[in-house]
Amino acid sequence: MKPLTSFYCLAFTLCLLSVFACSKGGSSSGGSTTPTTPTTPTTPTTPALTYQLVWSDEFNTDGMPDTTKWSYDVGGGGWGNNELEYYTNARQENARISGGNLIIEARKESFGGRNYTSARLLTKNKGKWTYGKFEIRAKLPKGKGTWPAIWTLANTSPLVWPDDGELDVMEEVGHDPNMIYGTAHNKLYNGANGKQKGGNVLIKDAQDSFHVYSMEWTDTQVTWYVDGNFYFTYNNPNAGNDSWPYNKDFFLILNLAIGGNWGGAQGVDDSIFPQSMLVDYVRVYQKK
Repeated sequence: MKPLTSFYCLAFTLCLLSVFACSKGGSSSGGSTTPTTPTTPTTPTTPALTYQLVWSDEFNTDGMPDTTKWSYDVGGGGWGNNELEYYTNARQENARISGGNLIIEARKESFGGRNYTSARLLTKNKGKWTYGKFEIRAKLPKGKGTWPAIWTLANTSPLVWPDDGELDVMEEVGHDPNMIYGTAHNKLYNGANGKQKGGNVLIKDAQDSFHVYSMEWTDTQVTWYVDGNFYFTYNNPNAGNDSWPYNKDFFLILNLAIGGNWGGAQGVDDSIFPQSMLVDYVRVYQKK
C-alpha cells in the first residue's frame, strides 16, 4: 500500500503547483494588469459610409457653364435678404469657366436697376438628390459686403421657405472674414426666427486659398466639414417635417451676393470690386 500512497501525494502536490502557477501567470490569452485608457470616440459617432460619385462638374473646359448641369436665377429683387446685386443670365462677365475654375464674379456697375451684378447658378431639375455627400472646392472673395454661398433647397414647386427646408454647405460674409458657417433651416429652426441650427469654424486663409467644403446628409443627421475636418452636426429630432423636411430631393446653388441683411450688416466697400468666388469642382456622392 505504501507505493500507492506516495502516488496520490505526488499527484496532489503537482495539482497545487499548477493552480499556483495559473494564479500568478494569468490565462493563456494573455493581457496586462495595467488598465487601458478608454479611447474618446470621434464625432460624429456613426459608421463611415461607402459612397460612389453620382454627379460632378470639374470645370475643365473654358467658356460658359454647362447648360445641361446649370441654370440661373435672374433678377434684382433682393432675394428675401435685401441683397443689392442683380443676378444676370449667362453673362460672361459674371459667370464663366477659366483655368479650370468656375468664376462667379461680382461687379460694381449699373444693371437692371441695381448698382452691382453677380451670378447665381443652380442645378434645379438638372441635378437633385435625396441624401448624399456634397464636396465643393472653392476660394472665397474678400471685402465688406461680399456674401458667398454654397447651399441647397428642396426641389419642390412651389417652394415654401423655410417649411421645405434649406441646407447651407458653406456661407461666409466679408465683414467677418474666413469664418465658415454650415446651417440647417426649417419651419421650426430658421434664420427668420433666429433659431437656425448651425455651426462655424475659422479657416484663416479661406479668402486666399482653396478649401474643400463638404456636407454629409443622411436620414438621421447632417454633418459639416472643411477639408475633411468635422465642425457641426444637426441630428434628426424625430419630431416630424417641421424640424426635419430633409427627406426629399434637394438641388445645389452657388452664388455671390452683395450686401443684404447679413452680408451688408457693416455696409459695402465699393473699392473692392470686382470680387470673385472660384470653384475648382463640385462633386456629389451617394451611398452604394
